[in-house]
Amino acid sequence: MRQHRLDPRLLQIASLAGLLAYGGLALAFDLRPTRVALLLAVALATEWAIARVLARRFDPRSPAISALSLALLLRTADPLLAAGAAALAISSKTLIRVRDKHLFNPTCFALVASLALSDAVWVSAGQWGQAAFFGFGMACLGTLVVQRSARADVPFAFLGWYALLLFGRAAWLGDPWAIPLHAMQSGALLLFAFFMISDPRTTPDSRVGRVCFTGVVAATALWIQFGLYEQNGLLWALALCAPLVPLLDLALPGPRFSWAAARGVAPSSVNVPDPATHGIPTHEEIPMSFTPSLPVLLRRALLPAIAVVALFAAERADAFCGFYVGKADTKLFNKASQVVLVRDRDRTVVTMSNDYQGDLKEFAMVIPVPTFIRREQIHIGERAVIDHLDAYTAPRLVEYFDPDPCVLASPEEASFDQALPAAKLARRSRAAGRDAEGVTIEAAYTVGEYDILILSAEQSDGLARWLQKNGYKLPQGAERILGSYLKQEMRFFVAKVNLQEQAKIGAGYLRPLQVAYESPKFVLPIRLGTLNADDTQELFVYTLTRTGRVETTNYRTVKLPTGMEIPSYVKAEFGDFYRALFDEQVKRERMNAVFLEYAWDMNWCDPCAADPLSYEELSGLGVFWLGPEARRGQARNVFVTRLHVRYDAERFPADLRFQETGNRENFQGRYVMRHAFEGATCSQADAYYRRVRERKEQEAKTLASLTGWSLVSIREKLDLDRYAPVATKPWWETLWP
Repeated sequence: MRQHRLDPRLLQIASLAGLLAYGGLALAFDLRPTRVALLLAVALATEWAIARVLARRFDPRSPAISALSLALLLRTADPLLAAGAAALAISSKTLIRVRDKHLFNPTCFALVASLALSDAVWVSAGQWGQAAFFGFGMACLGTLVVQRSARADVPFAFLGWYALLLFGRAAWLGDPWAIPLHAMQSGALLLFAFFMISDPRTTPDSRVGRVCFTGVVAATALWIQFGLYEQNGLLWALALCAPLVPLLDLALPGPRFSWAAARGVAPSSVNVPDPATHGIPTHEEIPMSFTPSLPVLLRRALLPAIAVVALFAAERADAFCGFYVGKADTKLFNKASQVVLVRDRDRTVVTMSNDYQGDLKEFAMVIPVPTFIRREQIHIGERAVIDHLDAYTAPRLVEYFDPDPCVLASPEEASFDQALPAAKLARRSRAAGRDAEGVTIEAAYTVGEYDILILSAEQSDGLARWLQKNGYKLPQGAERILGSYLKQEMRFFVAKVNLQEQAKIGAGYLRPLQVAYESPKFVLPIRLGTLNADDTQELFVYTLTRTGRVETTNYRTVKLPTGMEIPSYVKAEFGDFYRALFDEQVKRERMNAVFLEYAWDMNWCDPCAADPLSYEELSGLGVFWLGPEARRGQARNVFVTRLHVRYDAERFPADLRFQETGNRENFQGRYVMRHAFEGATCSQADAYYRRVRERKEQEAKTLASLTGWSLVSIREKLDLDRYAPVATKPWWETLWP
């Protein structure tokens, strides 16, 4: 007797499509409808071609799942790489098989192969954030899918193993529970658990085998992440452990999974070709009850998918043709620290700008570093270079001027005529031994106005006592964090001001400290800095790379709102406006995100709030890959990213982890004022001023939304009476002069 239940693959397609919609609408993913359509088209076409070659029925469900999964995870600016990943995912199911099961999860295999073969592919693990509501919703969707496919034990076993190992590691390090809890709330982790490792065609047949397999994957993932410091440890672990599945099936045999059983179809009623007699491998074991042609497939599967993903608004990059009038630099924020990270593969140069205020003899800085630091790896930078980088990347305010509506010119011509002088003006503006505490002083240097020690230690309490005995004031709770860093084999870069050297220099401020080192860790330690903070802190991180943008992997990286038109009176209040805007965005993200303020190729800018950094300035920051052509002002090959985060110990329990990406798409925080033309008296004036009043009303609503300011008070400042209709004589008075 045939029972009819909804195929679990259809539930999975619906779940993945829902996650795509959530990511595009709520989380503002950098994902365009054309990319999703491309992945779907290539996956479906590859499956159709393989079905034709092997003379088997075409089934669009499995390739649709792989394509939607790739759309959720794969990021690349090259459409050919995206298409190649989709084709690779579908082909792997046919080409790499053991005992009539494909060995690798198709999406995981395509992602890992793409990451290994190209630096232009990346996975944005932090894009899902730690939203509890989202995590709960995704877990529910995933539970529904896996229960219908008889693999509900896999995600829960994996999450249990992963949690056990994470909390065990935290207990060993002495870390607070907030750190593993933060990691367990990751949307990317839940996506992996419920939609990837639970693939019923690539998991062991027996329940005991599945529990063992998930434990091995969890342990391997943590080893890759914390031992090898490799991003995307979950994906690499699943790919590396996949060859264990056939061995577990031999050692711990169990009933073979079939989609027929998952759908409640009696096996005897299903006509399954025998691979031994037909000489072809079975694909999903249960054939579809229809065989659509490719045109029918496109209508039924691809076009509805395009309609769904069309909810995402594709970005449009317009060239700037206005006039730059102001910038939101770091001076607008109190307690603002600035760090410049120059990164290429495992090589890093860190520049730390100290905003210390007070008696210099009280200044002391303790920074965890991942490796031993020699004297030649330490340098003193110039604050002016960081100030220049700050000005170059700061969010900015620009203004446009409407042309005279009475001038008989097309809108394009009027806009060009007005923009040209502004563009010209904008272009014109740019140019030892071990002691009783178990602490080893591995090196001691005097560099500029700083006395620097490189320390290692056996125990955190000994290190804490040593620091206190030597004049370093430690905040409460520092010992536990020091112990965590010690167990991670970190050393400590300790700096104090040498008052005699400071007097020789004569500067009234501390110059930036620079450290160059080589390590796979791309981390910025912030935990020690939160201990003695009585309030939230502002951190500006500027990264300079060869490849493209840098993003955080353990927190969401969110673009600031940009390109909005706001009332022209904000020109006099731009500092207040930007602080209010940033406060509002932090509140909306529950202070659990890192904000992208700028991302651009250093070779040019549009608009330029300041000149791009010179060859000498870039070299001073530690950009070590510049060639001779960069000295001549050409081909700097430097991509700058500016990140801004407001943080405290509660909402940012873990250090910031970064990854380089191949994303070279330009972005800047830019806010536009559009001045209306005043004094028009021609017949077109009334219609023009009607449009101006509508525009000003929209600007008021935009400003209120961005800042949380009162819409009523904004309207009062707009003075819309200035744009009242022009007083004209009644028509009949012009009949007879």
